[in-house]
Amino acid sequence: MTFWAEAISIDEIEGFERSSANGTLRPSQNKTNLALIGSARSSYGAECEKPTNPGFLKLVETGDVGPFRTTGLRPAIDALKRIMAEINSERPTIYSLLRCEGMLGCRMVRGSTTAISNHSWGTAIDLSIIGAKELPGPGMVQRGIMEIWPIFNRHGFYWGAAFPQADVMHFEASEQLIQKWAKAGAFGAVSVKGLIHRQTIGDRGQEIKDLQSALNGRLRAGYSTQTDICEDGFFGIATRAAVVEFQRRQGLFRDGIAGRKTHRALT
Repeated sequence: MTFWAEAISIDEIEGFERSSANGTLRPSQNKTNLALIGSARSSYGAECEKPTNPGFLKLVETGDVGPFRTTGLRPAIDALKRIMAEINSERPTIYSLLRCEGMLGCRMVRGSTTAISNHSWGTAIDLSIIGAKELPGPGMVQRGIMEIWPIFNRHGFYWGAAFPQADVMHFEASEQLIQKWAKAGAFGAVSVKGLIHRQTIGDRGQEIKDLQSALNGRLRAGYSTQTDICEDGFFGIATRAAVVEFQRRQGLFRDGIAGRKTHRALT
């Protein structure tokens, strides 16, 4: 095994806090991708399937991004070429050891029945370092990946290490980058003006975990009934039900979406 392929515990790295690794970058939301890019296919299951919608297929490209060829959304492929060129310039040894473990594959997020994986749009890529007998287990990250994630950040890619359930091989175009591509015309005549930053079914990340914690705190207050929801960072059916219940108690419109008014009432 090469040094860069060695797996180490991500939570034991001195001075590193994975929850804040991405700064202000946010994971792209299902509703944003559906509104701006469109759906890759009519249905999604637990296993990877090919995209089938003709409009989406026009946006897909297979290209050589440097150390490997891969298939994904055209602007994502273009971005990866720039990222890989920068990795080759700064960390050439790691560049030569990079392997793609998957990019475009239409499915739900592992373990979820409500969230579509961003791999479905070809805006996410999983990477590993050649030389290990097996991929890193839960909570582990290869040394080489730890060296290059800041480069992905600089190009607007969100690192999956910050997910409540860390996915250290995973890099995806952030919410901000998807909207930037849309404004530049990458997806045709679409507008980002109607997009409001709010949380709903299918969203995930630290923001959702914070929302769940706030809901638990407020729904417990003054009530003997057990209302706790799992603070797992996934906005699923249980989280939606908790939002609806909180909205009911606050006299808000009960749509199960955590928008501006709901967040204001939570604080």
